[in-house]
Amino acid sequence: MPFPITPYKVVKGIKYWKHFGTKEFFKRLSDRLEPEEVPYMPWREAHMAQPEELKKQKSTKWETPPLISIVVPAYHTPENFLGQLIDSVRAQSYENWELCIADAGAKEPENGRKRTVEEIVKAEAATDSRIRYEALAKNENISANTNHALAMAHGEYVAFLDHDDLIEPDALYWFAKAITEEEADFLYTDEDKVTSDLKKYYQPHLKPDFNLDLLRSNNYITHFLCVKRSLIDEVGPFRNEMNGAQDYDFIFRASEKAKNIVHIPRILYHWRTHEASTADNPMSKMYAYEAGLRAIEGNLSRMGVRGVVELLPDYGFYRVHYPVEGKPKISVIIPNKDHSEELDACLTSLMDTFYPNLEIIIVENNSEERQTFEYYEEISKIPQVHLVRWKKAFNYSAINNYGVRYATGDYLLFLNNDVRGTISRDWLTEMLGVCQRPEVGAVGAKLYYPDNRIQSAGVVVGIGGIAGSMFVDLPRGRQGYMHKASIMQDLTAVTAACMLMKKSVFDEVGGFSEELAVAFNDVDLCLKVRKKGYLIVFDPYAELYHDESRTRGPEDTPEKVRRFQNEIEYMRSNWTDILKKGDPMYNPNLSLKKWNYSLKV
Repeated sequence: MPFPITPYKVVKGIKYWKHFGTKEFFKRLSDRLEPEEVPYMPWREAHMAQPEELKKQKSTKWETPPLISIVVPAYHTPENFLGQLIDSVRAQSYENWELCIADAGAKEPENGRKRTVEEIVKAEAATDSRIRYEALAKNENISANTNHALAMAHGEYVAFLDHDDLIEPDALYWFAKAITEEEADFLYTDEDKVTSDLKKYYQPHLKPDFNLDLLRSNNYITHFLCVKRSLIDEVGPFRNEMNGAQDYDFIFRASEKAKNIVHIPRILYHWRTHEASTADNPMSKMYAYEAGLRAIEGNLSRMGVRGVVELLPDYGFYRVHYPVEGKPKISVIIPNKDHSEELDACLTSLMDTFYPNLEIIIVENNSEERQTFEYYEEISKIPQVHLVRWKKAFNYSAINNYGVRYATGDYLLFLNNDVRGTISRDWLTEMLGVCQRPEVGAVGAKLYYPDNRIQSAGVVVGIGGIAGSMFVDLPRGRQGYMHKASIMQDLTAVTAACMLMKKSVFDEVGGFSEELAVAFNDVDLCLKVRKKGYLIVFDPYAELYHDESRTRGPEDTPEKVRRFQNEIEYMRSNWTDILKKGDPMYNPNLSLKKWNYSLKV
């Protein structure tokens, strides 16, 4: 357990228990009490900038160093918090900055404090002209107060810092580097949390590159945000009507217009926790979550997307329901060899879905059992079912490409014969609503083994060498790292055991690569789709069971091993760039040997 039990935490736990109920409460408690595979404190110390590195950064010669204004709305900030914040800014290895502090409590009594915010800041400013202070006439609200601080800024770029938080000494250096080398106009970093006394850093939040569907599920960007001033002028400052989620709303508006969003995969921001902070106690600001819902609704509206936003039981997390437009035909492609019982379960669940406009193309591949052909004869009487034959050796890519030739639908559902959608009847409608969005190329489902442990919750490129499924064996209902096992997000790949794709996109990328007979063909297809600029979406609300590889058997012969090695070489030669640089929807500080978002050692 990371922290000792206190009366405050007991009261907080009781509130959460009442909110979630016993079963769900203990699921979430299990996530929180999961022991660290890699202890974070030593990891952090090993990865933070060392004195030699900071010295080198400080001596960097910049042709045109951008002025970065750090804006801080202050309100009765505790003296030690404010002093530590200012110290963290003054320690920056990049020196072309200004710190703009707008004090909303200057005209109010401060209950016998030794020094007011004004006295603290002015004392610091006397020795450093980059520190600026303004006493506001009154405390308005967080949006208005931040906008007052923003009005003080002279910088070409503006970074936003809370009055009780801290930044690493190389934070602005990495901003300046990305600005000058990549012409970034919207930047954010990784972050963690720190106790009030600064004795313990914990809960590292290692983020992906810009991820629209993840952002619609949770404000994963939060800190440390830096935006070009001209972009702020274009989209407008913080909005009073969005108080509580003013940063969430601003992040949406700015990201919608940004030309180059850059994520810096380093923990450069420390979010201080105390009993009144949202970081430690989400229940302290319930109004913020309703405002967050409106921020997502605003994003959908501006982007012309229909969607109904739902506030999830986990505070700060959301689900967007994308309604299906019309009734487009979905062509389901199912390769099959024998295993008629598994196929029957698969077809039964398909026919039982809420979605009616289906054609089912079963690609028969060298079955041998008599009962299989008897079953084929039976299901051929169903108007939606079409049986075609692939008489050559097993090649997953070629078989599916062959099946697509017979497809007349606008959408293609690639489905293994050992997948069953028996958890809920709306899984296909759920996937179609997401896939209909114009920016989406393909959608993958969340798959479970029959014992209700996760088989696949999306795919990360690089895991295990080439690619692998995430959260394997995590019990159903568990949330995983930063809730990523249970919220919608964009990924680089999903498994084709159950993948819905626009037929036009499938044709555009040339279908499955037939050099990949068994392994990585779905990953390769997803990479081709991403290369064309489409999103691959992991949709955890489409839940199905999958008896993985049960119908194909293990890779246990010399021939199969040799084929697998050839497929590895194909991926390495065709996707060298992403395998070297890393999956942009993952984080380079996370392990490629584990599938649970563990820290890389």
